[in-house]
Amino acid sequence: MRDFEAEERINRALRARRRAEIRKRRRRRARIKRALVLGGTGLGLFLIILAGVGLVKMITGRHAQAAEQTADTGKDAQTGGGKTGSLAGALASSGTLQAVNKELFGEGAEAEAVEASAVTADYSISGQDTAPALTSGEVLSTRALLINWDTRSVVAQRGAGDRINPASMTKILTLLVAAEHVTDLDDTFTITREITDYSYSNDCSAVGFDDGETVTVRDLLYGTILPSGADAAAGLAFYVSGSLEGFVDLMNQKLEELGLSDTAHFTNCVGLYDENHYCTLYDMAEILGAAIDNELCREVLSAHTYTTSATEQHPEGLLISNWFLRRIEDKDTHGTVLCAKTGYVVQSGNCAASYSISNSGKQYICVTADAHSSWRCIYDHVAVYQEYTE
Repeated sequence: MRDFEAEERINRALRARRRAEIRKRRRRRARIKRALVLGGTGLGLFLIILAGVGLVKMITGRHAQAAEQTADTGKDAQTGGGKTGSLAGALASSGTLQAVNKELFGEGAEAEAVEASAVTADYSISGQDTAPALTSGEVLSTRALLINWDTRSVVAQRGAGDRINPASMTKILTLLVAAEHVTDLDDTFTITREITDYSYSNDCSAVGFDDGETVTVRDLLYGTILPSGADAAAGLAFYVSGSLEGFVDLMNQKLEELGLSDTAHFTNCVGLYDENHYCTLYDMAEILGAAIDNELCREVLSAHTYTTSATEQHPEGLLISNWFLRRIEDKDTHGTVLCAKTGYVVQSGNCAASYSISNSGKQYICVTADAHSSWRCIYDHVAVYQEYTE
């Protein structure tokens, strides 16, 4: 059985490490700026050189230290009887998150991580123009992208900068925007005829909520992702902003906040085809990355199954599933795929975005588009992780 608690501890440790590194990068930039203020003198140049040397040494040392820690924890998990042989197994057996923090950050790591948690994450992806081509013949999707999310660098890509319709991958942003605006997951919302008609008339997938059914906000969040329910997504839109149009405005504001508004623009919260509803695979990777950094979003995106609350219309609730996660969980991906969301429209074929932690402890995000079937989409993610992850 998978240990979700251990995976959550991993995620927290990795997020803390990433935020601490962001904070330190900003400190280094500030030091360089101060050096430049000294003027175009030899002293200013000398300080800049010193800062660059220090940066190279620190990055090299940090990568070596992290690699050593990953190898050690993998061995501990294997000898301790864990079946993953990864950081997850080590944390599950030892529970020493503080020790991991000290190995990653040194003494005072916990205080550093707490202080860094207030820093806005940097989601910019480097190397888009010079990334190696994804040439694997095992990957049939016409567009594919793999990013090392620890370094925000592109490992391999195929047409990742092309404009696509994101289909139901759109709902990752729907989830993120909603999660940032809701305060009470147990608050209720009543499904309206307008919502059920919207889902039915557009031939959308649905949770199966009935007109007049009162459900919780939590039900709407899980219903948006697991079965890709348009009824749940529309319900979130009305709950948060009072209208579909108002919620779409919030989605585009979030795209601007993430720095994606030049290449991404959404016109609906469910992923219906529209020529003005578009993004690139790079954009979708950054959207998923932002969602992973949100605790509630990550919880929803990592759920394999969920049962909605009991209602008059459904006394036992509705059992819903994330079929991508359930279908990929027994495949060898050189790690564990923790979060995922699929999508399909004719214009984009079958597409998906997923987040994985490799057996070596590295974080990856994979996005693909234009596979000829839902199964092919899953096998393409398997092939990308097998061939390109460490």
